[in-house]
Amino acid sequence: MQAVIIAAGGSKRFWPLNKGIHKSQFYLLGKPLIYWTLKGLAENGVRDICIVVSKNSSIAEMLERENVRELAAEMKITYTAQEEPLGTGNALWQAKDFVKEPFILLWGNKVDSRDLVRQILEKQKKEDADAVLAGTEVQDPSEYGVARMEGNRVVEIVENPERGKEPSGIGIIGIRLLQPDFFSYYENLPRHHEADLVDATNAYLKEKKAALLMAIGPGLTLKYPWDLFSIMDALLSSRKPVIASSAKIGKNVVIDGPVYIGENCVIGHHNVLRGPLDLEANVRTGAFMEIKHSIVQEGTVFHSGYAGDSILGKNCRFGAGFITANRRFDKKPIHGLQKLGAIVGDNSAFGIHSGTMPGVLIGSDCKIGPGTHAFEDLQDGTTFYAKTENVVK
Repeated sequence: MQAVIIAAGGSKRFWPLNKGIHKSQFYLLGKPLIYWTLKGLAENGVRDICIVVSKNSSIAEMLERENVRELAAEMKITYTAQEEPLGTGNALWQAKDFVKEPFILLWGNKVDSRDLVRQILEKQKKEDADAVLAGTEVQDPSEYGVARMEGNRVVEIVENPERGKEPSGIGIIGIRLLQPDFFSYYENLPRHHEADLVDATNAYLKEKKAALLMAIGPGLTLKYPWDLFSIMDALLSSRKPVIASSAKIGKNVVIDGPVYIGENCVIGHHNVLRGPLDLEANVRTGAFMEIKHSIVQEGTVFHSGYAGDSILGKNCRFGAGFITANRRFDKKPIHGLQKLGAIVGDNSAFGIHSGTMPGVLIGSDCKIGPGTHAFEDLQDGTTFYAKTENVVK
């Protein structure tokens, strides 16, 4: 069994966390997401893998640094590049010379690959299927390719159907088993376009025996930054607090729930850390800081304040009294979530007594002035100050 991992494309919907990286390179629990994807494959004995990357991608170097071969002594990883972002089908096409046998096609963020691959292999064997697609019940089918069913058989995938016209509530998630002849169906399409993987799959479904695996849980898709919360929750769900031996924890620190604290983190006195919570390497906090259900990337520093239900990029700076609001007054959902704080790109800085309103996205390399509150999204490189006027008598 082989595998093809798609880790190409611009990850545009992942802004503001996509600066210079593919979304599969985002770190959780001390490793990039693609590491956990590879780990799940290796644990199922799938060790012959092709990773499709974008032109000038740094994924190969990243995995080399992370010593990915510790996962399996005989793991063989081949890389091939998609020169232009022409869609997932075109990305898969770059692996046509690699595939010689049945293969698992999956996206680089499938951190739940261990269980999914095992279930897919069992499903294929049980039903003697040519292909196995994985699906899950979804709240908003319009965000997915949705399965059209005839009995227990998938007969078509309808991409992003109109609300109210969905053929089912089953969204197809980013992992499937296919045969090498799938490439001939793709090649013979009358027209190629960004979503032509769906066209090729539908042509395949007409002539092949396909099984549907209903995945348990949300399927851990990753389109938007806030999807990272369900991925973090899944990775931490079966773990006790993980605190690196090099981390320093101050006096009277409360740790409540599953927490990951990475290498060389420094947690100040009288902090409250409420999990699930992920603090990557070299995160530092001052005294009297509370962080709740958040993801903080490497090198970010806090003085004091509160960060809740937030995702904060690398090497950010938060001055004393920084506050994220994470729930609307009217309690309406924020991007489908009841609570969502701030999502901040890399290298952004916030002055003292600054803050963000619920669900605000702040780009990379931004500067938020002291006493300033962001009510709207700010693009990369924005300098944003509240206008103040002092009167002296």
